[in-house]
Amino acid sequence: MNTKSYDKAFVTGCDSTNEWMLPWFFEHYKKHTQTPLIFADFGISNRKAIEPHVHAIIDLTKISERSWFKKPKALIHSPAINLVWLDTDIQVMKPIDEIFDLLKPNKLNMVQDKPWAKRRGGVQFNSGVVGIINKPLILGMWADWCKHSNEVGDQETLTANLNPITQLTYINELPNEYNHLRLQIENDNQPATNARIIHWTGPKGKERIRGFMGATV
Repeated sequence: MNTKSYDKAFVTGCDSTNEWMLPWFFEHYKKHTQTPLIFADFGISNRKAIEPHVHAIIDLTKISERSWFKKPKALIHSPAINLVWLDTDIQVMKPIDEIFDLLKPNKLNMVQDKPWAKRRGGVQFNSGVVGIINKPLILGMWADWCKHSNEVGDQETLTANLNPITQLTYINELPNEYNHLRLQIENDNQPATNARIIHWTGPKGKERIRGFMGATV
């Protein structure tokens, strides 16, 4: 659907397991940005239902990787020069277009996972929001690592294949306001006062989203 190339775009995607969140995602996205939205179909059940909400759809149903491991491929195949991935469990709270001014070329632009650092030490970057300019070398490397990964998810795969030096080389850290995590709010006494994006991670986050959706029905 639509082979037009965009200067700037956001991209999201999911399979049938998580498509129930899409109406909620689209609602908050549209409140705060008019930037084109690309959708990566990992295997949803009703593509027609999302067509009115997006500018382009890329079909990744034939890709062999498991759902979230397809994220780097979604970025690779999305028709945009300046591109930012958003997980579907993300709630856009404020205007987010300024994120494009923070992107650096040849890197994955991401927010540090503060709850991870607090609980396990070391530095890991959360892959719920990932910005790129063009298609940096590290993106292809990440996609290849995901294809052969034994890790829990794409974020853990990226971390496992980088060391402190290569992290500095390949990742540009974005401000926390662009990916404020659920654990920061619920467990770490870090309220989302200035958050542009809240990321409702994990099963507990999904429960919160179901509650939000129930409240709006």
